[in-house]
Amino acid sequence: MHIVEIVKDVFVKWGANWVLWLLFALSLVSIGVIVERWLVFRTKQDRIRELSGALEETLASGDFPAAISKLEKRTSVGASVARAGLRLAPQGMTAAEKGMQSALAIERSTLENRLAFLGTLGNNAPFIGLFGTVIGVLLAFEALSQTKGSPVSGASQVASNLVMGSIAEALVATAVGIGVALPAVAAYNYFQRRIASILSDAEALTNLVLAYVSAREQAATPKGGA
Repeated sequence: MHIVEIVKDVFVKWGANWVLWLLFALSLVSIGVIVERWLVFRTKQDRIRELSGALEETLASGDFPAAISKLEKRTSVGASVARAGLRLAPQGMTAAEKGMQSALAIERSTLENRLAFLGTLGNNAPFIGLFGTVIGVLLAFEALSQTKGSPVSGASQVASNLVMGSIAEALVATAVGIGVALPAVAAYNYFQRRIASILSDAEALTNLVLAYVSAREQAATPKGGA
């Protein structure tokens, strides 16, 4: 048997229902990812004005340990990055900057976790639905070929019903594929904007910490350049 006939027989046997079940399963997974990411992002963003004001008030007095203690219970990205820099501040500005860069990279990885799934699903779910559509069209042609040349009107009516059912199944697969893709794409774009906003806040706190670490170093350096 020719390979094309083998593949066709497999598609005719299984139909397009399994494609719909696959799309439904992927949709449930994407909903789980969206909820999980939303809960994570709630803990990773802080009120930047309030946090920077409280932090600046402590740093202005030169009490870096007190500033660290203010950040201990905060789980936001900005707080984690600032905390990493303040802990290394006694080692110098370069050490503090490197520490904050490392903390920021770790936090970015945490924020971007599982978002690739949403992006991939948003891009490919319509193609999965299209695959189901192709199978449905194949079933329609198969139904037509089975009654080709049949003079019996009843058989023609049955074939017509099979064709219409196969086409309807094909259109449903396309619609479901698009329906699965749209929320995934919307969530992916939303989370990407949130990441950009969170990282911008963290960068603002990074610059604030580095400014005070630099001022502390300059104040500790004897005039005349020792």
